[in-house]
Amino acid sequence: MLKKDLRNSPASRLLRTAAFLVATGGAIAVPALLAPGFAAAETTLRIGMTAADIPRTLGQPDQGFEGNRFTGLTMYDALVLWDLSSATKPSVLVPGLATEWKVDDQDKTKWVFKLRPGVTFHDGSPFNADAVVWNVDKVLNKEAPQFDASQVGVTASRMPTLASAKKIDDLTVELTTKEPDSFLPYNLTNLFMASPAHWQKLYETAEGADAKAKAAAAWTIFARSASGTGPWKMAAFVPRERLELVKNPTYWDKDRIPKTDRMVLLPMPEANARTAALLAGQVDWIEAPAPDALPQLKSRGFKIEANEQPHVWPWQFSRIEGSPWNDIRVRKAANLCIDREGMKEGLLGGLMAPATGTVEPGHPWRGNPTFQIKYDVKEGQKLMKEAGFGPDKKLKVTTQTSASGSGQMLPLPMNEYLQQALAECYFDVKLDVIEWNTLFTNWRKGAKDPSANGSNAVNITYAAMDPFFAMVRFLQSGMAPPVSNNWGYINNPKFDELVKKARNSFDPTARDAALAELHAASVDDAAFLWVAHDVGPRALSPKIKGFVQPKSWFVDFSPVSISQ
Repeated sequence: MLKKDLRNSPASRLLRTAAFLVATGGAIAVPALLAPGFAAAETTLRIGMTAADIPRTLGQPDQGFEGNRFTGLTMYDALVLWDLSSATKPSVLVPGLATEWKVDDQDKTKWVFKLRPGVTFHDGSPFNADAVVWNVDKVLNKEAPQFDASQVGVTASRMPTLASAKKIDDLTVELTTKEPDSFLPYNLTNLFMASPAHWQKLYETAEGADAKAKAAAAWTIFARSASGTGPWKMAAFVPRERLELVKNPTYWDKDRIPKTDRMVLLPMPEANARTAALLAGQVDWIEAPAPDALPQLKSRGFKIEANEQPHVWPWQFSRIEGSPWNDIRVRKAANLCIDREGMKEGLLGGLMAPATGTVEPGHPWRGNPTFQIKYDVKEGQKLMKEAGFGPDKKLKVTTQTSASGSGQMLPLPMNEYLQQALAECYFDVKLDVIEWNTLFTNWRKGAKDPSANGSNAVNITYAAMDPFFAMVRFLQSGMAPPVSNNWGYINNPKFDELVKKARNSFDPTARDAALAELHAASVDDAAFLWVAHDVGPRALSPKIKGFVQPKSWFVDFSPVSISQ
């Protein structure tokens, strides 16, 4: 059960503010431009995001997967997309700007992608093989005029084996990887196609002392006048305040032409602000509503959507020299000292699923771990005493986290809960709370970087939809910074061997078997502090129709309609 004094923590009190404000007729500060000002015939959907700023709009978003959700998959497409049409079936890969793909039978580092004919960018220019090569080069080829270092960190780390792209003909492209990699189609869902023709026009008129400066200026202007191939087009953009998108009536997939005319995205990092804005009718949809306000939201007719998704809310441990987490007894003890059911019911209003690993029993990647993650304080205390700690000798640990952000759920009250729970197992936990996008940037720099600020764990949620995102980028030694997200520099030869086995398994059954071995090995090693799986809670106005909450981090806004 939730500890009594935690209910009165600053973070928990913040969550109750929304209900108080509405009940007493109070108001909160939200952008003045929220007031409806569009033509009566136009339908407008207003969404309160958890991000503190609008994710980058130039083609490769920041702000984690919230960026992909709102400014990636809306204005842009990738060669491979996720099927987000079902609330009951797992999301799977489907053709996007590529209609089909195949790895070479003789050389498993070569892939051929057939491209979708007749697709145009928002500026009217054609999508073709030249556009694919151009977009690969923008993040991989430092000699390319359009290369943009600011887009590399959020892209290259998500597709670390992609080496190059080559045009075969207008609708065929060959992609080459550094090593055989069966995960490539999953990785490519993160490479969004921006318009080369639109960028080139901006580059030709941009000011700058040299080509590099002109390119940077062109990307800055591009971000304010984005051109992708997606179902939504940019209409207006005010950084830190709002992004307005309008439907693309000529989108290549006629079934996904948006049913709403306009969508307005608003940064609202505080749960109480989002909830109060929804209750006051200032927005129509919010991500992650305040749990304390759920009864009032439901009584007022708002719909609470939730669905367990491939997502993990963890602490990722530092394994560098001197880290307190290098002792497996300490790592196991932390996993045993958390009452996940208590957090679920007492803190989050039931809006989480307890985590006993990256994936749960029944998943093809689960495997058969021997270490069982459960709530067992006595066993946790025993392990800590064996490691040399006790009531009179606490183990000091520091975790870097954020106040909000993509998939972070409610990080402050959740970490305060862990802080108190781990105290019973002789941990002395300090929290280093920083802004979400800064934390996300620090994640790519690693535990050895000064940005870690002495932290020996980091609390950043991650998607578990595909093999690379779920496990490989954290467990393979070669994925340590700056390559990818092995923040803690895990270096386990068994993990590396199993990653190689999975990468080289182009048969799905064999690949799943290798991944199950890898997952079981990671649980047995207590590689993370696994806490929760998100259920993607969002609260919607009763005026909203047609929304499907998929088993995914992402959603499809196209079928959503709203009555005005």
